[in-house]
Amino acid sequence: MTAHARDSQPERFLPPRADIRPTVIPPATFAPNVVEENLDRYGLLNWGGEYFSVSRDGHVVLAFGPPRSVPVAVTRIVAELHRRGLSPPLVLRFPQILDGQIKKLVTAFRTAIQEFDYSGDYIPAYPLKANQKKEVVQEVVRCGQPYDLGIEVGSKAELTLALALSHNPQAPIICNGVKDEAYLSLALRGKQVGRRVFIVLETLSELRRLVELSQRLGIRPRIGLRLKLSTRGSGKWEKSSGDLSKFGFTIADLLRGLSYLNNADLGDCLQLLHFHIGSQVTDIKRIKEAVKEAARTYAKLRTLCPQLDYLDVGGGLGIDYDGSRTASESSVNYSVQEYANDIVYSIKEVCDNEHVREPTIVTENGRMIAAPHALLVCNVINELTLLNGPIHVPDSDSRPQVIQEMYDIYTEINAKNYREYYHDVIEQRDEMFSLFNLGYLSLEDRGLGQELFWGVCERALKFAKLARHMPEEFEDLERRLARKFICNFSVFQSIPDSWAVDQLFPIMPLHRLVEIPDRKGYLADLTCDSDGKVDHFIDLRDIKDSLELHPLDGQPYYLGVFFTGAYQDVLGDYHNLFGHVHDASVVIDDSGQPRITSAVPGQKIEEVLGVFGYERHELLEGLLRRLGTDGAKQEWRDQLMREFEAALGSNTYPTLED
Repeated sequence: MTAHARDSQPERFLPPRADIRPTVIPPATFAPNVVEENLDRYGLLNWGGEYFSVSRDGHVVLAFGPPRSVPVAVTRIVAELHRRGLSPPLVLRFPQILDGQIKKLVTAFRTAIQEFDYSGDYIPAYPLKANQKKEVVQEVVRCGQPYDLGIEVGSKAELTLALALSHNPQAPIICNGVKDEAYLSLALRGKQVGRRVFIVLETLSELRRLVELSQRLGIRPRIGLRLKLSTRGSGKWEKSSGDLSKFGFTIADLLRGLSYLNNADLGDCLQLLHFHIGSQVTDIKRIKEAVKEAARTYAKLRTLCPQLDYLDVGGGLGIDYDGSRTASESSVNYSVQEYANDIVYSIKEVCDNEHVREPTIVTENGRMIAAPHALLVCNVINELTLLNGPIHVPDSDSRPQVIQEMYDIYTEINAKNYREYYHDVIEQRDEMFSLFNLGYLSLEDRGLGQELFWGVCERALKFAKLARHMPEEFEDLERRLARKFICNFSVFQSIPDSWAVDQLFPIMPLHRLVEIPDRKGYLADLTCDSDGKVDHFIDLRDIKDSLELHPLDGQPYYLGVFFTGAYQDVLGDYHNLFGHVHDASVVIDDSGQPRITSAVPGQKIEEVLGVFGYERHELLEGLLRRLGTDGAKQEWRDQLMREFEAALGSNTYPTLED
């Protein structure tokens, strides 16, 4: 199958692969309520219960689909893709979740409009920056067709997509971002042919540029002005809003802009007022304050500009990544319905007070629409720990004293002396380092001392956990003893926000949930960068620095990173030249069966190298020239050339399951 080709047989879906078999559960790790315990442990029902669940046999399953259909295990889909040559890491996309999120948003606003007797309308808009992938945008446009769902763009490139992909003339195209003449001209031409294009201006200079161009072309634009609110958002992106935000008109500039439009005989072209207080707003109070401020500005401005009919409240509707329903950075303290209620009620209250007509409300909620639909699946390929099981100390009368004392601590530590002995072994370790650096210890003694030190630490930690209050120093020790699970993916390519802004994503095993996970650790990716790791995990009451996982048993062990559908696809980079992973879309049909509707192979090495200007033929020719001068045997040269060429056509990630 060539890169980016559609799967040729989407209807065929074979039974699970034989090597993803039910795990034989040791009696010591099994309990009748283990599945329920694991549901609580990973919090799935809190953050993902609407779309995912866990089956009796311990597999994460899809919870959407026809009523009374048999739930489909995610591992079953992974097995089928593996049969088709697409093994993890891979992204699974569920278009039905996109549809569900759009319906949830529209239903919430329609309910609020009815409840509060709001006379205006509501139109959702999808911001392309959340995810510009073709299959995502096409599905969003298709699902949003009945609701006149619009598209928000922030660049000339995104505008070209919106004009080509949005076929509904009633669906608005909201043009944000810095605009040169070519951007403005393209937007004006779109309006000229009957598209509902709103050009949202950010500065007075941009307004003047639009007025001059529209007069020159003879096209009257639909104009929006972005308002710079004093109200700030909350969460990670709070600093992008408020009086010091990057874009937007102050009230003084807003009035100057309106005066300029009136003088140019374009006052009636001002039809939309826009604001944005940042992404993932965690606190509903900030949203209400911003909407009230904007609604008051809209109401007073409308008395000066009767054609002003739209209030675009921007984005900000957050995702409850950790399921806590709090104002923490990885959650939100409100529901979608509460979000809609507060916006509709606040605008109506202000408009009633100011005796002006209520506007059509526009929202730009990309994260809420796109995030839940994508799931990153990766396999754990190795487990690293500082401890290697029981320590065997050979009998010797010539053992250095420092090693003997460490051995005595290791064998004699108990619940009463563990804290004292822990401090003692730290001193012994420091002495061991000094003696080794001075040449008084052998390499064997140095290795044995290191094992004894970590063995004492492990035993001390076990006793500390039994105490009523674990001392703080042992909390730090627990973090240091955490295992490292090497996973087949790149943080920088697949979940860049985890590294860039400390975004937390729900992560859990996709199977073996009938077993108690008996170890803790963090995830390390394939890159050589020390930042290529995930060491903070969601929790209802806190942020965990380790994740509970199962021991590797020689069979594939799959983890799922959920809610990766917004921003991660478009922000990823090529650290160590790891490229885009395999990508598949899956729907549950009317009979309850899963169907792979598209399967796009991940990038090959030659494709990734091409991104950086390296051409396949140049690399082959360059290697061939060098081989001609090194004096190697011809058969060795031929073998290297064959493997080099094969490598160029292979995936950038290792295949470790065959």
